[in-house]
Amino acid sequence: MLKKKVAFICVHNSCRSQIAEALGRYLASDVFESYSAGTETKPEINQDAVRLMKEIYGIDMEKEQYSKLIGDIPNPDIAISMGCDVGCPYIGRDFDDNWGLSDPTGQSDEIFREIISEIENNILKLKEKLG
Repeated sequence: MLKKKVAFICVHNSCRSQIAEALGRYLASDVFESYSAGTETKPEINQDAVRLMKEIYGIDMEKEQYSKLIGDIPNPDIAISMGCDVGCPYIGRDFDDNWGLSDPTGQSDEIFREIISEIENNILKLKEKLG
């Protein structure tokens, strides 16, 4: 059976969507393929996110991931917005879901950990739904 391609989208593709891509690969690669992208890119992934993902899961996001545009990833079967608090990007189609996560950039580690935990829970729910 062909695995569904899930794209996690936010504006800059440097924090929440990158965390979702990493956790999707880590927790659900047996059920779906994970990608992340944005309508703009950043020169690097958010360094707080990189540090905390290494601390919590032992995942080095910089090893296989980088900030990319929507056109740089395969056409997704499912597109999920991380949260539109900064204005939802238009990706050429409607989003299948909006996780409504606030951007933790510049916030405390505690806030980051809460967002990472929410993303983990959402990934596990999506895995169950698609599995």
